Amino acid sequence: MARTIPIDDLTAEERIDLIGKLWDSLDPALATPITPALAAELDRREAEADAAPDAGDAWPEIRDDLRKKLP
Repeated sequence: MARTIPIDDLTAEERIDLIGKLWDSLDPALATPITPALAAELDRREAEADAAPDAGDAWPEIRDDLRKKLP
């Protein structure tokens, strides 16, 4: 019998934990392979990030901004 989860009753932290558990439960063998176009885009973005390591926002700033938006 399938279990149900009252998602609306979970806190934001519990929901994030659930997302992590669901993600970890996926079989990597079933993952969609990376296309050559996507690989090229990832390489381009990595090169752009390496060329300007101080550009953008630091993770702690992004995380704090996201947490402010949570109920």
